[in-house]
Amino acid sequence: MKIAFAASEVIPFAKTGGLADVAGALPKELASLGHEVKVFMPKYYQINEYEHDHKYDSLIGKLKISTSGKEHSVHVYYGKLPNSNVDIYFIHYPKFFHRDKIYTEDSDEDERFILFSKSIIHILQKLGWGPDIIHTNDWQTALIPVFLKENYAWDKLFENTKSILTIHNIGYQGRFSLEAYKKAELPPHLYENYGPLNHEGDSNFLKAGILYSDVINTVSDNYAKELLTPEFSSGMDQFLWKRHTDFYGILNGVDYSVWDPETDKYIPHNYSINDMSGKFKNKQELLKKLHIPFNSEKPLIGVVSRLAIQKGFDIISDVLDELLALDAQFVILGSGEEKYETMFDEASNKYPEKIGVYFGYNEELAHQIEAGADIFLMPSHYEPCGLNQIYSLKYGTVPVVRKTGGLADTVQDWNEYNEFGLDIGNGFSFYEYSGKALLDNVKRAINDFHNKPVWRKIQTNGMNKDYSWKHSAEEYIDLYNKALSK
Repeated sequence: MKIAFAASEVIPFAKTGGLADVAGALPKELASLGHEVKVFMPKYYQINEYEHDHKYDSLIGKLKISTSGKEHSVHVYYGKLPNSNVDIYFIHYPKFFHRDKIYTEDSDEDERFILFSKSIIHILQKLGWGPDIIHTNDWQTALIPVFLKENYAWDKLFENTKSILTIHNIGYQGRFSLEAYKKAELPPHLYENYGPLNHEGDSNFLKAGILYSDVINTVSDNYAKELLTPEFSSGMDQFLWKRHTDFYGILNGVDYSVWDPETDKYIPHNYSINDMSGKFKNKQELLKKLHIPFNSEKPLIGVVSRLAIQKGFDIISDVLDELLALDAQFVILGSGEEKYETMFDEASNKYPEKIGVYFGYNEELAHQIEAGADIFLMPSHYEPCGLNQIYSLKYGTVPVVRKTGGLADTVQDWNEYNEFGLDIGNGFSFYEYSGKALLDNVKRAINDFHNKPVWRKIQTNGMNKDYSWKHSAEEYIDLYNKALSK
């Protein structure tokens, strides 16, 4: 199968969220299953072509891409995804992509990704490479299925091409004025006089992709169910319901070559499910690094997150004093809303023996928290998939999560399953989005932390889980075949 994978961010080149992790890992896994995969992304200012050995593609040459009735001269670089034979093509247009941030609030944000999406189609034409599947991701590439069926339907190269749209976070939809569709040069009947792409008088790139893609999916089964409800869909539930027979959930995988306590290069002491002594030593090292006194009888609760309401920091704020009164210690890594940074800064100054804080992102420290903490706290308001709870399971760091999205798919509550005589629980979870529910479940976790046989069983259950990309990639192949059979 020939698969074109379009994404606005791909690790290790550019990342703001989980999309980059997927785009950097899934294509390699698809290739390992015997498929031919090409990845496409913008060449941002932050990407150093010399560091990654990118080459100007003389076979493709200069592309003339039209937006708003004007031609832009676009160049293409190419290379390989690291540690793979997967081709990656970089759309090089400094006027649009050499900016301080990957995503901006600039007035031409719509046109930036219109040009990116059209460039992918033009590269495929230049290569004469007609993919079986074009896999698009989020609003930034969601117009590609529309272009294929409306602007490029004449091209026999794409006669048998099917499109997939993966929604990584429905809160971001690419909503602009109707002028955006004009910039895209789409047929006016699609959006004028409240045509099908008109969304409350505006354009909405994600809605367009939902209506035009052959198959749609999101990044966990439970999130797919949630997106069919008004509460979680940010207004897209009615359009997803129209396509519900073509809408699926596939849980993201994780890269265990990076996130595995047996081989993790960032942690001082490697360990395994059969020998957990290294985890104890990592906890000592982490607390020493944070200048917090070590006490083996006090559980260490870790948080690695954006400090935002989506991640549950409003309900953490509601009960922070009660959390800090517990016989436990805390380590926080992240950045985000100023009020939450201030809250944790003040708490660490008031209770230096109980809480350590690092504002920003530090890859090494993120690994060390996963390896050194006993409990991982992730009380998200909503969570399409989530990765840190999956990392935590692998590291024997017991997650406490709210039962939403991918958190509900990956964390099985210990007490809930015990009620039915099943000892398969691997963490603690709660439904009610409140500080009280969060506090009660942290208390449950701390209580079982002191019951060592129970705690060891919970850790073992989590460490035995396999959320590798191989399984997810096989599910995507099934999804592609569903699209091809339409």
